[in-house]
Amino acid sequence: MQITLATPDECEWAAGLLAGSNPWIRLSVSLDRCREACADPQHEVFVAHDEQGPCGVILLHPRGLAGSPYVKSIAVVADRRSQGIGGALMDFAELRYREHARFLFLCVSAFNTRARSFYEARGFLEVGELPDYVVEGESEILMRKPLR
Repeated sequence: MQITLATPDECEWAAGLLAGSNPWIRLSVSLDRCREACADPQHEVFVAHDEQGPCGVILLHPRGLAGSPYVKSIAVVADRRSQGIGGALMDFAELRYREHARFLFLCVSAFNTRARSFYEARGFLEVGELPDYVVEGESEILMRKPLR
């Protein structure tokens, strides 16, 4: 598997993948908002590729939370989940920032128990809850992982 900086065409693909995946569907995050996130010059968009083509995406903000790196979004093609692609993308993010940052942060929707378990298994710990952060009635759980 290769993980590379997204091309403009891959950014469009990534926006579609994100918009068509939970939690973004449940949170009513539109394709246009996903396009904006992928086009934001403050974000780094990386795409995982394997022999079948693009299979996952991760959006990173190098100084997204109090100057620390932040995982803005991650998604894997539906029929490719549970095959190590998400783990490879997270490993990539951790290695990318390990030398220069103490922590890596992310938010996970409280209802997204599968994703939360994935992050906890990777060493992320809850550091707070953000009620009504993305949409009214839903909470986001702020998590961090020590990188060194």
